[in-house]
Amino acid sequence: MISRLRGKLVGRTPEGLILDVNGVGYLVAATPTAARASEGAAEVVVETYLHVREDALQLFGFADAGERQLFVHLLSVAGIGPKVALAIVSGSPANDLRRAIVLQDTARFQAIPGVGKKTAERIVLELKEKLGAEDPVPISSAAGTSVHMTARDALVELGWSVLEAEQALAPIDPGLPAEERVRLALRQAA
Repeated sequence: MISRLRGKLVGRTPEGLILDVNGVGYLVAATPTAARASEGAAEVVVETYLHVREDALQLFGFADAGERQLFVHLLSVAGIGPKVALAIVSGSPANDLRRAIVLQDTARFQAIPGVGKKTAERIVLELKEKLGAEDPVPISSAAGTSVHMTARDALVELGWSVLEAEQALAPIDPGLPAEERVRLALRQAA
């Protein structure tokens, strides 16, 4: 199993990053976080997962071990392949996704292309206990996520997509009340 690569970034393709590791070029389908971390760096370190299929070996790259671990958990869910798992991990920080699973926030997953209602429910159902036992959500964090979900749901009721609402709320201070977060998101959109 190839679990980590350290080398020089020598190219980018639509399929991912090309890393030169001691003269061998590896094509790595990487998360946006890993791709951003590689920009301008003399040496790139990427946590990887080697997916073995009958007709191909594919490397998937991550910025840290937490992203990779969530990716592996997602692969254990029935109906989730490596491309969909990569899209899910690429959509939000790994800690936010873990929190969404523990708090049963299926809307967060439905906003990701390739993930429908049933798949989102399956992700939450199959991973809730695994992730809850591994990394319980602190009460203050759960309260903050509840405020976030309230603000997001308010924006969705106003006609925004879940993805647009998530993107609008991302830069806003999570310590603010839901009403204030919605007001600031609307002001930024105007």
